[in-house]
Amino acid sequence: MMIPACRLADLPRGEALRLDIDPPVSVFHTDDGEIFAIDDTCTHQDASLADGWLEGCEVECPLHASKFDLRTGAVDAPPAKLPVRTHAVLVDDGMIYVRVSTAAPNLPPCVAARLAGGPA
Repeated sequence: MMIPACRLADLPRGEALRLDIDPPVSVFHTDDGEIFAIDDTCTHQDASLADGWLEGCEVECPLHASKFDLRTGAVDAPPAKLPVRTHAVLVDDGMIYVRVSTAAPNLPPCVAARLAGGPA
């Protein structure tokens, strides 16, 4: 299923948008005009990657500076060790759509517990 994120014109280059789904997803519009979608939560600790710093095809977590490759989800700098999921993106008629991956997300324990209904 494709989830409508926003109009392409409403997401400036160099910016990100957080989709409030479970778990959250971030949509990034790079300075080069590419659109990527990854899980929004850093795999090290509960921090929104949409609030991070975008440089090229990498986003730096605002909490402890782990870096993730938007193309592959790979972690490029510690303290995070696990990658984030990537999601398919489609731009159709000026609208950005995201197809959320069916793979299991790599969430920090506090977030995984919260989503499972346990103590955070």
